[in-house]
Order: sequence, then C-alpha cells, then structure tokens
Amino acid sequence: MTSNAQKSDESRSKRKKEAESEALENPQLSSLETSDLEFSEGSQSLYKSEPLEKVLNEMNKEIKNLLSKYAQILSDRAAMDASYVQELDEILREAKAIENHLLQKRESLKQRFTVITNTLQS
Repeated sequence: MTSNAQKSDESRSKRKKEAESEALENPQLSSLETSDLEFSEGSQSLYKSEPLEKVLNEMNKEIKNLLSKYAQILSDRAAMDASYVQELDEILREAKAIENHLLQKRESLKQRFTVITNTLQS
C-alpha cells in the first residue's frame, strides 16, 4: 500500500520535473501545461476528499446500525436468559415441594409400619 503511494508521489514529481524542463524549452506552452497539471492534482484531492467523507458517513451509519442490531440481540439474549433463570427457579421450587412431599410420605409409611409391627408383636 505504501509502495503504491510512493510510486504515485514519484510519478507526480517526475511529471513536474518534465513540465519544468519543457517550460524551459517552450515557455508559452509550458505555463499552460503546468497550471493544468497543478489544477488536475488539486481537483483530484478535492474530489477524493468529498467521496471519502461520504464513504465515512455511510460507514458511520452502517456501524451505528450494526451496533444497534448487536445491542438488540444482546437485549433479547438477556431477556431470554432471565426467562431461563425464572424457569429454573420454578423447577427448583417444584423439586423442593416434591422432595418435601416424599419425605412426608416416607415418615407416614414409617409410622404405619411401626403401628403394624407393634400390632403383630402384641
């Protein structure tokens, strides 16, 4: 990339030198050619900067658009994660309730077996 820039700078400087040498040989024509050369180089920089700003503005809009999409995706994911946490909490509550119910049933069965064994032993 830098070599291309260096080559274009070298070619510009060569054109200027050629224009200057022609100016010494033909003073009438050379002044017109050098002004044309300077104008074309100046106009290129103006035309290059204007589309560059336009491209940068478009890229800025695109980046903002992508960032807003990314933020929306993150927001959706966070909402989904929160719903998963709520579901897991509900499942844990149900599991604890079932565990308590089973423990009560176990105690109830223990008491029944104790009553049955006591009646059988008497």
